[in-house]
Amino acid sequence: MGPSQFSIEKQLPPPLGRAAPDDEAHWETVRAQFQVAPDFINLENGYFGVQAQPVFDAFLRHQRQVNTQTSYFMRQHFADRHAAIMHMLAALCGVNADELLITRNLVEAMNILIQGYPWRAGDEVLLASHDYDSVVDTLEMVRQRKSISLARVSIPLDPDSDEHIVGIYEQAIHAGTRLLLLTHMVHRTGQIMPVAKIAAMARRHGVDVMVDAAHSFAQIQYRMPDLGADFIAVNLHKWLGAPLGVGLLYIRKARVADIAPLFGDLARDAGDIRKLGHFGTVPPATILNIEDAIHFHHWVGAANKEARLRYLKEYWLTKVRAMPHVTVLTPTAPHRSCAIAAFQVQGVPARRVAELLMSEHKIFTVMRDIDGTQGVRVTPHLFTTPAQLDLLVAAIAGLAARPHGTLMTT
Repeated sequence: MGPSQFSIEKQLPPPLGRAAPDDEAHWETVRAQFQVAPDFINLENGYFGVQAQPVFDAFLRHQRQVNTQTSYFMRQHFADRHAAIMHMLAALCGVNADELLITRNLVEAMNILIQGYPWRAGDEVLLASHDYDSVVDTLEMVRQRKSISLARVSIPLDPDSDEHIVGIYEQAIHAGTRLLLLTHMVHRTGQIMPVAKIAAMARRHGVDVMVDAAHSFAQIQYRMPDLGADFIAVNLHKWLGAPLGVGLLYIRKARVADIAPLFGDLARDAGDIRKLGHFGTVPPATILNIEDAIHFHHWVGAANKEARLRYLKEYWLTKVRAMPHVTVLTPTAPHRSCAIAAFQVQGVPARRVAELLMSEHKIFTVMRDIDGTQGVRVTPHLFTTPAQLDLLVAAIAGLAARPHGTLMTT
């Protein structure tokens, strides 16, 4: 029973090669691999991703195998399959397998890092106002227990340059700064932070960096070492297309010993990352399906995926930027975001705008808090068509043109 027993490679069409982001014939072939709800347009794909149908079918086969073979499979075959998947992830991430740990999600991975970090009384953590709430909550909990402090910076929604952002963080660092939390792709607006440049600056000051890469992983092209951080957490159920409930933790090998386990396990050495993953019984089909998600990711092509998602974002956002009574909350430069973007209709609560897009136009989006205000987040996927985005643009134009009083009534 080899690791590729249920491989989806033979079920996919021949590799498509490099494609232009606006080659709709090419992208229709990709779109055909997805089955999505026909009764609304899903533009809220930042939460977690629709699995491609071949990947989802493979997941069901994995689940069936586990259900029929039960403990025989788990005791005789799962360890080898798990090891093979770790090597696939290592190749995808550009690191060694013994620097990676599969978790249930990014929040669990960040809890392992933050709660296991060797804090000293008086340490300060530098974070940004746009960082993910659940990660900040973990830091707040540790602050209460460990006598550390938190300091926050605010990053412009449309920065002048990478150096402008780096400078904001650097000016906030002082002798007591121990750790810098960085969000690679801001879930609120889609802004991509220059993590590698910030991490290099932090390293010069002797400050550790933890990276929340929940949304950037497999949406934009990079490998873990490119970010220049010793600690990185990601979600695999967003843009890689693995099943809901699987994430990944990276710790540079030399730093594994610095993180204390949350879960009791005396069988592992201090430098063995597996000491941090003593979770007990886990759902094996979810983990096995990572292999299929990686195959599909490679079939689409990482460069193709990033280019297409950025093209779809620019397709609708460029039109909306020119509209009166609409404010875009995502950076102007296309390279500073990819699939995710956000906007406001001036004078109308973002939650109400999202409600109207769904109730009147069957377009699903989501409201997000953004630095004291609110925006509507729009996130297309590979199955999204330009025609669907045309409907979004028309809907936003119609809402922006209506008297605000009519928008506030149900």
